[in-house]
Amino acid sequence: MQLSVIIPTFNEELTIKKTLDALSRLVNVDEIIVVDGGSTDATVEIVQNHEQLKKLHLVKFPEANRGKQFHEGTRYALGDIYWFLPADTRPMQGCGKQIKQYMRYDEVVGGNFEVNFEGDNRLAKFFTRLYPNLRSLNLVSGDSAIFVRSATYKKIGGFKPLMILEDIDLKRRLSKQGRFVHINLTVTVSSQRFKNRSFFKTIFGWAVLQSLYWVGVPPRLLTKIYKRFDGRENNPQLKTDR
Repeated sequence: MQLSVIIPTFNEELTIKKTLDALSRLVNVDEIIVVDGGSTDATVEIVQNHEQLKKLHLVKFPEANRGKQFHEGTRYALGDIYWFLPADTRPMQGCGKQIKQYMRYDEVVGGNFEVNFEGDNRLAKFFTRLYPNLRSLNLVSGDSAIFVRSATYKKIGGFKPLMILEDIDLKRRLSKQGRFVHINLTVTVSSQRFKNRSFFKTIFGWAVLQSLYWVGVPPRLLTKIYKRFDGRENNPQLKTDR
């Protein structure tokens, strides 16, 4: 089975090289597709100059919308498995091998990994403790490096064009098609996103968005709410992180 990694980027110069370096050490990764949503920093240059260029493909996309960028990447992917990896998330040795082993079973449609936010940041520690408990609520974050059988992905129509909560929406639809597994290996997520953010405002905003999604609030309205909580209501491009 062939494994295609798909990474959306938008101004990820501080994290993308570490992610690509980590992927380069995984022998079971067959191709890497980076879909850039119009970065204005050195992200594109870093990708173009990376040593793994032979199996690395750069796709330029007109907007920073993570759901759309992930889906765009599947149009170029040749693998039997799509591995959707945020630009600031680094897999450990063995992740690719475990994906291929689990996906040998026809009943398995996809899965994810343990998450560790690096550093001593208060928000990083909080979310590292929180994420294992989300599984009992059937919640899965894109930070956990979701992988999907390509045939199943196409069957359910793939990612919806959402800027936020596209990961939870995808997992909800995947679970109706078969078994979604959890692999007890860790992916490490950069804490850069939490820099200079209010702890209580971030937690409150996250909880509000999750609640509103499950009661059926339209994604367009959720995006506006997210920008306000995140301090980007006047930003024409929404950065592709949480």
